[in-house]
Amino acid sequence: MKILHQDAKANEIKLMPETMDDLWHLYNLVDEGDMVFALTYRRGEEKSDKLRPERSDKVRMRLGIRVRKVEFHETDDVLRVLGVIEQGPQDLGEHHTLVIGPGEAINVIKPEWKAQHFDRIKRAVASSERPSVVLVSIEDTDAVIATVREYGIKEHATITRNPQGKMYDAKPNEEEFLDAVVEKLKLLLKGEPLIILGPGFLKEALARRLREKAPGLSASVSVQHTGQAGMAGIHELMKQGVGGKFLEETRVARETRLMEQLFAEIGKGGMFAYGDQQVLEAAQSGAVATLLVLDTKVRTHSAESVLRMVEESKGEFVVVSSMHEAGKRLESLGGVAAILRYRIS
Repeated sequence: MKILHQDAKANEIKLMPETMDDLWHLYNLVDEGDMVFALTYRRGEEKSDKLRPERSDKVRMRLGIRVRKVEFHETDDVLRVLGVIEQGPQDLGEHHTLVIGPGEAINVIKPEWKAQHFDRIKRAVASSERPSVVLVSIEDTDAVIATVREYGIKEHATITRNPQGKMYDAKPNEEEFLDAVVEKLKLLLKGEPLIILGPGFLKEALARRLREKAPGLSASVSVQHTGQAGMAGIHELMKQGVGGKFLEETRVARETRLMEQLFAEIGKGGMFAYGDQQVLEAAQSGAVATLLVLDTKVRTHSAESVLRMVEESKGEFVVVSSMHEAGKRLESLGGVAAILRYRIS
């Protein structure tokens, strides 16, 4: 994410999303009631002197809409901002959808920029400076390739090792299987760090094959042991908090570690709170060291008031993505929880 312009008097910030992660950050940044400007396409106004109106072509124009709803479409690589046109050359008062993709600038005007908004922008800018991490979870029968994104783990491909022979009595060709994985990685890797994980010895064989077939494809290759393969193995790795510096610095890894810490405190009856009422009481007491709020809940008035109290007592807050396992665990606790400085009754 790039900050292109900032006008404190107008409460306006112009941002340039560069990746899918940036679109996710914008999804959490833009709120209902905000004013958003962007270039878009809309059908030109029809000439009124014709007896039979013709369908006009779409024209590129800059519109400002009052936001009613924001949708994040990971599969489409776009962010959709829905609202009513308030500024522009035509169709004032009508509904319109701004479709924002990477490389398209967006101006956001808020009634008030809050701490969580600036924190989101800061994270987006910082994350753009870090390389993404590619993961391969491999075992004898298949390999899953995924990437760590700011909003969660995105699965890209599954390569299956098909058995050979009429009754599957012939051993499948291991080299062909590994070569198929390497070919997929060639399409995905652009110098990013790579972590190969799994329960058996095939992960080491893949690392050797990658060095033979595509040296220099990855900035670094790390091999990690997990008890499971597939996406379950990837989630296991995230919970372990290992996998090298690049993985440990990702947002998903941090959120996963904090949720593990929270559940450890819950398991031993330690310093924790969860649910709206418990967390509110802890925040009022100044006992919150780290506040964990689900991204779908942070927009609510109750969450905003708790955030303000935590900030005033010098605690930190982390907005947890609902699109990966840590977020789902937090959702099961009511969408808000806290790791405390001390126990409260």
